[in-house]
Amino acid sequence: MSERPEPAVPVDDAHVDIDAIDHTLIDPPPIPAPARDEARGRVVFVGAGPGAADLVSVRGARIIAAADIIIWASSLVHPDMVADRKPGAELIDSASIPLEDLIPLYTRARDERLLVARVHTGDPSIYGATAEQRDLCRRLGIDYETVPGISAFSATAARMDVEVTVPEVSQSLVITRLEGGRTPMPPGETIASFAAHGATMAVYLSAARHHALQQALLDGGYPPETPCIIGYSVTWPQEMMFRCELARLSETMRAHKLWKHTIVLVGPALAEGPIAARSHLYHPGFRHEYRDADARARQELRTHGARALDDVTTETGQAGDTTGENA
Repeated sequence: MSERPEPAVPVDDAHVDIDAIDHTLIDPPPIPAPARDEARGRVVFVGAGPGAADLVSVRGARIIAAADIIIWASSLVHPDMVADRKPGAELIDSASIPLEDLIPLYTRARDERLLVARVHTGDPSIYGATAEQRDLCRRLGIDYETVPGISAFSATAARMDVEVTVPEVSQSLVITRLEGGRTPMPPGETIASFAAHGATMAVYLSAARHHALQQALLDGGYPPETPCIIGYSVTWPQEMMFRCELARLSETMRAHKLWKHTIVLVGPALAEGPIAARSHLYHPGFRHEYRDADARARQELRTHGARALDDVTTETGQAGDTTGENA
């Protein structure tokens, strides 16, 4: 007799309403939301997204519009992002100043109870250099918070209408950069070691060393025909997008002189054409909290897995013929 699989949720807890639990009595308790005193000075790290001014969040746009001081990198953030600032707002270009030059600005914001919008390209949590700024805020005693943004990898995938996590092809995304540059990488974090997993990879800050990048991806185990997507200045007016096989990645980037403002997506999930397997979530044979499974489709799912839609169901949503070449 085969063993029964462990239930996803313990039987005793399966029907307990999570809102009925006093989570503060359980160790560890939830981390409380920070108290925000609008009368105090505050620094808000705003993710400006990949470039286009209408790809900032509503919350981020409101912070920028209300800010007394806006600190932004003109080399990375589109000027339209700060065009709707309020009259009298102080606009500081961070492209040419070090971290230490922020001290008097943050100190004044604390003492005069001003709102600072610290506008970062993409999402502040990815290569945003925000960790040291939070340390600075803590030392100065000024409140801070973060508004997320759309990262370049997400904008690139959207622009090319791809999904980076395709069932039975890749269910993981690695965000990294090529080692050996001016900023050291931690031991063990190399392009080749990540490539060995065969997952989708988003590579930032590596365009100037595209030959080394291509070689490291190949050395890690990606086949030469692995699909790559190259995004230059994604969502900016000068945007350029390219598709190529990994074997032609360096050649393509060199030919178009893509030395900066470039992100590379690589992995088998990026291939064009129909997928071989669909997600279980919308399969008619998959039962979950909000939907019962169709009996015939459920048996098909157990027997053959989540293959392409046309192979599994008819137009009516019932389990279809399984005698085709993919059965």
